[in-house]
Amino acid sequence: MTRWAAKEAMQQRILDTADRLFYRQGIRAVGVDTIAAEIGISKRTLYNYYPSKDALIVAYLARRFVPPKPSDRPPLEQILRIFEWLERWFGSDTFRGCPFVNALAELGKPTHDAAKIAVAFKEQRRLWLRELLAKSGAADPESLATQIAILVEGAIVAALVRGDPRMAQAAKEAACVLLTAAGVAGLAAAERSAAAPARRAPRASHRPAKRKIVSSV
Repeated sequence: MTRWAAKEAMQQRILDTADRLFYRQGIRAVGVDTIAAEIGISKRTLYNYYPSKDALIVAYLARRFVPPKPSDRPPLEQILRIFEWLERWFGSDTFRGCPFVNALAELGKPTHDAAKIAVAFKEQRRLWLRELLAKSGAADPESLATQIAILVEGAIVAALVRGDPRMAQAAKEAACVLLTAAGVAGLAAAERSAAAPARRAPRASHRPAKRKIVSSV
């Protein structure tokens, strides 16, 4: 392994460890000492890669900032599949709520770079919904995107508090009411398609992959 490859591998290892500990235990609860000890390196070595805990927090959230993948599915089906995916995530043993919201709550500083990433992530997802809604022929896609985004956020909080994955389906039913009121056609067919195929083992969007995160809405 070259020196550059070794450095890159260590940087990735630090970020993987920080991601896992920050999400499971909380940003404030996990110190740089804990992360370094988990990896088996000194704190000084860790600081060679990330000069401060704040820098590591920013890197943690930035890696989770993954844009939605392009899809050939009909726009309405893509919207409804969000709630099917949420239910699988809520039922997984890795679910600890939204990492972006958790970070905002823990940091308590709207001017923090990590907070800015969280806000940008949420707005990106709302704009993605707006685009899909416009393609679906919804009346006032701007307002409707905000309303559905609120349903998604509410489902995440309710599932965390109640420990009930069915909160995703409750949010989906509310979204269908909004979509019907907005004059969106083909809702029944989209619901059937969104629920198929049979659900597979959950893959949490906030769970780190080797190189990048598939992040939640």
